[in-house]
Amino acid sequence: MTSDHCSLETVTVRRVTTDDAPIVANLVKALFNELRDGAMVPQYRSESISDVLAETERSFGLLALDGSRAIGVLMLTEAVAIFAGGIFGQITELYVMPDFRSQGVAAMLVKSAAELGRARGWKRMDVGAPHQPRWSRSLNFYRSEGFVEVGPRLRLDL
Repeated sequence: MTSDHCSLETVTVRRVTTDDAPIVANLVKALFNELRDGAMVPQYRSESISDVLAETERSFGLLALDGSRAIGVLMLTEAVAIFAGGIFGQITELYVMPDFRSQGVAAMLVKSAAELGRARGWKRMDVGAPHQPRWSRSLNFYRSEGFVEVGPRLRLDL
């Protein structure tokens, strides 16, 4: 039976390794499934997880664990840009299992990501919030963690 709460005293955050690919895959697939209302996730996204985890020079992941159970993941990448003043991090995925939300788990992941970024000399950390107003809870979370809005983000599929 699934617990619908956790004690932050039992939650730990650690770096992801390539051995964690199946765990990360399950959590990220759950994220994509939620964002896409159950629509099929393109196969290339699932297939890219191991490649992303192997890219240890510029891709990083953090797992939140309640005991030995993975309950959240944060993936981020390192980039460089003039607008950012040099090296910066970008959160690419952040997911906490629904039963463990609003209990401080995502905040622990973001704090750990910020610590990693400071240690690597990042000037800032960016994130793209999901579509509004539907995902306003996510936007409000990021604001509560000190993020400020800088405008919409766009993409071009290649």
